[in-house]
Amino acid sequence: MSKKISNTIKTLRFFANEMTQQELAEKAGVTRQTIAAIEKDKYSPSLELAFKIADVFNVPLNEVFSYKEDE
Repeated sequence: MSKKISNTIKTLRFFANEMTQQELAEKAGVTRQTIAAIEKDKYSPSLELAFKIADVFNVPLNEVFSYKEDE
């Protein structure tokens, strides 16, 4: 079995006053397309970007990203 990185960005955005992908992208210093790709598990962010995203939501990194067995 292989492992993959998954995330809760879409849920976190919803609970952050329904923050848009664009708003998150601006706060994290990336494009909206990058956020969309990360949300869809099509792209794994750099460690620095992962921390920036967690910082935007003021939560620990492991509340945004997890590394689990691929179902």
